Amino acid sequence: MRVTAKVDYALRAAVVLAGTEPRQPIKGDEIGRREGIPTKYLESILTDLRHADLVRSQRGAEGGYWLAHPADEITIADVIRAVEGPLANVRGERPEALEYGPATSALRDVWVATRAALRSVLERTTLADVADGRLPSQVARLLDDPEAWEPH
Repeated sequence: MRVTAKVDYALRAAVVLAGTEPRQPIKGDEIGRREGIPTKYLESILTDLRHADLVRSQRGAEGGYWLAHPADEITIADVIRAVEGPLANVRGERPEALEYGPATSALRDVWVATRAALRSVLERTTLADVADGRLPSQVARLLDDPEAWEPH
């Protein structure tokens, strides 16, 4: 899985928001300063998150951004989908919609299984989990495998 800068920045911003008091606005430039995210790019990302109903905003001196829902109800997958679309696609198509010839037909199943594996982590891990540094046990167990830490 390739994680784009946009996804990384969106998740970092969302986790910062998860770590603030509910409905306590924080300015975009403050999030950017804390996380080293370019402000203009971050504002665009926060707009995507707002359009996906994950973030709310208010203008003005007392304004800023806050999560639209409790942090334990927003998954990593929700944020990724808000800024980039489906978790797994092949050439812009959903894996189950692909058609292959007889020799390569099992590739569709590989892509569907890949999506399922991504979901097993990204749909079970919430912003609150990351903000609190407590990953779900199923996700944390994956980190116990030394191979998880090795590049291939």
